[in-house]
Amino acid sequence: MLTLDQVKSKSSTRLIGLHPVVLAAATVLIERCYARGVHILITQGLRTIAEQDALYAQGRTKPGNIVTNAKGGTSYHNFGLAIDFALLLPDGKQVSWDLKRDGDGDKVADWTEVVQEAKALGFEWGGDFVSIKDAPHFQITFGMTTSQLRAGAKPSEIAMAKATAIIDRLKGEEEDMSRVAELEEQVKELSKVVTGLTNSKDVLKEQSLKQAAEIKELGTILLELTNTNPPVWSHEALKAFACTPSVLNGKPVIDTPGSATYSEARIITILYRLGLAAQQKGDK
Repeated sequence: MLTLDQVKSKSSTRLIGLHPVVLAAATVLIERCYARGVHILITQGLRTIAEQDALYAQGRTKPGNIVTNAKGGTSYHNFGLAIDFALLLPDGKQVSWDLKRDGDGDKVADWTEVVQEAKALGFEWGGDFVSIKDAPHFQITFGMTTSQLRAGAKPSEIAMAKATAIIDRLKGEEEDMSRVAELEEQVKELSKVVTGLTNSKDVLKEQSLKQAAEIKELGTILLELTNTNPPVWSHEALKAFACTPSVLNGKPVIDTPGSATYSEARIITILYRLGLAAQQKGDK
């Protein structure tokens, strides 16, 4: 499996020349997608006027399909305010533009997960464009037009401060997501040990008590990580538990999926990833 540093290094050359705020957002995007099990490659960042004109000529005066309506100087790429991406495949060499690919097997298209994270960071998505859809494209414009940028105008300090605040907040949340992944691995290891103990009657009682104490301690650590609102990465798990009846009374395991604390969200996410919750359909 590729490490985060390996994934980030794949995009390093394409990040050169980006506006500092866009660079920060692109870096956090790579990190947050990695935490969700999706590896991405930044395929395009700053684009020169000449490169833009050549791209515009494609499908018009040069062979190929039309891929852009932006002439040189009319694309946010020309000012370091836009990036393009692709899904980086497990071998670390090939990429994919398959919008339906679910490489991490979480029943959510990898492309959709990347778009979710990008929009949360303040990026505008090319897939929302009206004229030509540009699914690999993200941009942060700071409320400026390309005409203003061509005239030499710069993003305001206020606009950059607002964008930076969003990025910093989600960067902190990324650290929480990493902690969830770490705790999830610990739970998996403990589960393996408990499973093995059930096959050994001689040590079952003593070791089960020991493992129960470790699990309790782990639960205490989880509860110490608190916040007031459930993060984006926990929504799917919260929804699943809200649709899963309890074995005790048949009612949903949780009834307020939109108001879980961070610690609750982390625990529920771990259990959900371990397959202990499933959404119900119909009367089942």
